[in-house]
Amino acid sequence: MANEVLVDSTDLKRFTADIFEKAGMPREHAEIEADVLVWANLRGVDSHGVLRIPWYVRNIDDGIFNLSPNIKIEKETPATILIEGDNAFGPIVTVFAMNKTIEKAKQVGVCWTLIRNTTHQGAMAYYSLMAADQGMAGIAVVCSPPNMAPFGSKGKGVHNSPIAIAVPAKDRDPLVLDMATSVVAGGKLSLAQDKGVSIPTEWSLDPDGNPTTVPSFDNVLLPFAGPKGSGLALMFATLSNIMVGNPLLEPNITGRAPTSRGVQNSFLVALDIAAFTDVDEYKQNIDDLVAAQKTLPKADGFDEILVPGEPEYRMQAQRSKAGIPLPHGTVDNIRPIAERFGVTMPKTI
Repeated sequence: MANEVLVDSTDLKRFTADIFEKAGMPREHAEIEADVLVWANLRGVDSHGVLRIPWYVRNIDDGIFNLSPNIKIEKETPATILIEGDNAFGPIVTVFAMNKTIEKAKQVGVCWTLIRNTTHQGAMAYYSLMAADQGMAGIAVVCSPPNMAPFGSKGKGVHNSPIAIAVPAKDRDPLVLDMATSVVAGGKLSLAQDKGVSIPTEWSLDPDGNPTTVPSFDNVLLPFAGPKGSGLALMFATLSNIMVGNPLLEPNITGRAPTSRGVQNSFLVALDIAAFTDVDEYKQNIDDLVAAQKTLPKADGFDEILVPGEPEYRMQAQRSKAGIPLPHGTVDNIRPIAERFGVTMPKTI
């Protein structure tokens, strides 16, 4: 399209890793960060891709994102882990945490892990799929300071906490649901800004609580399905922020102790399917379930019934070959970062 530039996905990953290494991150960490961001772009989740780079760099400059964190396990039992993230880049601590979670789940069947004081983690499906790739069910949830209005309010009172659930299949891609508790993820407003387009009034309110078509990172997000979305968001806070003694909602609402938007808490779960049933049989049953879904009569206007994760896998296959489209706004925003660190911009196609 005229307002987009196609870039090579491999070179975009190189570019992203180079940026974060130049910013002071160890190369190993920079490559993890790049993999998570570009993976989101490949799957069409551009709201969680490289458009985040300028915001991440600002948070580095402001001392919010820690390039040299002291990530440590503070407490653990046979089936639980509490990890202090020390304001690490989200993907760095979350990959570490999910690997530990999977290790414990292999030993005792299940592990529930809490991460305190991490920063933006990217697309949460990345981590739940780590468990699915090991023949397990994976869950990943995050909660940050408030950016969404609870049902009945027009002010920020909860976070639009995303949840990602993934399970393995036999002859098809894993089933994976990754959704925010808002109508759309907050990053979609930033993406609309980069594209220079307006947004539906159902997505958010302006900072004063009025309906708006103008995308802004400062807008008040609206919950999906009214009380259901905001209710889930509130309960996720009880299982993350409050569970680790790091409340992020009430202090920001009351002004008692406003918290940077870059800091968040998270929980991960890995469930070993083999502790309950035969793994191969489970995977076959997932395949059969998907096949059955696709035999159902189609609603008007639909040519196909898709299951969670299917559109993203198709997009990933397409963009891996054809390249990743970046809006000119995104390119314009990352170019000054590239110039600052002396990094060559990604190759166009």
